Amino acid sequence: MPVREGEGHWTAAELAEVRAGLEDQIAALRAEIAASASQIAEGDTSEGAGDDQADAGAKTYEREHELSLSYNSQDLLTQIERAVQRMDAGTYGTCESCARPIGKARLQVFPRATLCVTCKQREERR
Repeated sequence: MPVREGEGHWTAAELAEVRAGLEDQIAALRAEIAASASQIAEGDTSEGAGDDQADAGAKTYEREHELSLSYNSQDLLTQIERAVQRMDAGTYGTCESCARPIGKARLQVFPRATLCVTCKQREERR
């Protein structure tokens, strides 16, 4: 795996630790998404007849909030699964924009990173 100048190479133990953390996050997110989907589905059947506008609005707001959280969890799951796929493909640790090493320290803190710090800063300025 690529590393920036001055950084030590990835050891098998370090890479295994990052991968295990990602896989734990995948399992937790899948469980969270399933629970959220079940909760959202249950909420659909609880629509009560005779609700006034305030009740209906509160239920709508709550459902939209739950859906938003579920979509965020799904996006995070996709990012984490992509990081594992990049490990399998041998492209993990390479910036998708400039093709330079992302940096070992960055990946240890933020293992789903796909851009080096420079490219990420450039992206955020746009």
